[in-house]
Amino acid sequence: MHAVNMFEAKSQLSRLIEAIESRQEKEIIIARYGRPVAKLVPLDTTPDTALRIGVAKHLMIPDDIDAHNDQVAQLFL
Repeated sequence: MHAVNMFEAKSQLSRLIEAIESRQEKEIIIARYGRPVAKLVPLDTTPDTALRIGVAKHLMIPDDIDAHNDQVAQLFL
């Protein structure tokens, strides 16, 4: 964790953003008058799990998965 004052944050914003993007810093605390007031952290850019499953849909689930539904339903009668 790296802490900077407001003046440094304003004058070095590009450098601070670069440190966050490159993962050199996990978070940067911005202080005003020595008191922490904000936190600069990277955005979570991991894809939504629903989208990931949709990508592999035809690779993992056979097209004829519902072919035996009637037979399975009869087993429960």
